[in-house]
Amino acid sequence: MKIVLLTALGVGGATVFGAIIGFIFKKISHKFSDIILAFGAGVMLSASFLGLILPSLECGGKFGVLITVSGIFVGAICIDLIEKLVPHIDTITTTDNESFKKVMLFVLAIAIHNLPEGIAAGVGFGTGDISSAIMIAVGIALQNIPEGMVIIGPMLSVGISPGKTFFYAMLTGLIEIIGTFIGYFAVNISNVILPFALSFAGGTMLYVISNEMIPETHSHGNERGASYSLLFGFSIMLLF
Repeated sequence: MKIVLLTALGVGGATVFGAIIGFIFKKISHKFSDIILAFGAGVMLSASFLGLILPSLECGGKFGVLITVSGIFVGAICIDLIEKLVPHIDTITTTDNESFKKVMLFVLAIAIHNLPEGIAAGVGFGTGDISSAIMIAVGIALQNIPEGMVIIGPMLSVGISPGKTFFYAMLTGLIEIIGTFIGYFAVNISNVILPFALSFAGGTMLYVISNEMIPETHSHGNERGASYSLLFGFSIMLLF
């Protein structure tokens, strides 16, 4: 239980760490952000398959494939529905009367988006493979750092005080901590749901990697570096 608590704090704290970087360095280069995000994508890609999807197949019994595939698609669909709540950062301006509402909707959507990611981190401990569970959490945490960085600028730009900005950033991280415990306790209360929960978590991670992380890291002219960083992150996971 202690390791789960520390993991939850680490996953949620990564968003806060990113927020601190966002305060210190108002202008983070896209290249740096893309390399970090791509590395996290590689770790998450490897971890989602090795730590979540394969164990789901192994403990799913005679209906293992059906349960696993169903869980993957349900997880992806859930993230897809959440994504529809997220306004693109490009649409947020500081000159119209709606800018404050847009920024706060963006921050709220990030917080909601963090819940299934936290669940994925918690579910990973259901297999009993602590090293894989920790690497899943590491991948999610690495994604949370640039996520925490990106929410600082828009909030400050619409006049939200630095104190409140940091508080809102902490709340988005808190959601992920809550999600981690939900995932952990869900699979420990009932092993019957473990195969589906594992593949559900894997599906959410695969969708986030494909729909958000890879396109983001390939949209600023840093495709080559991002691709190698992803491969490095993927390979790191194979060592554990």
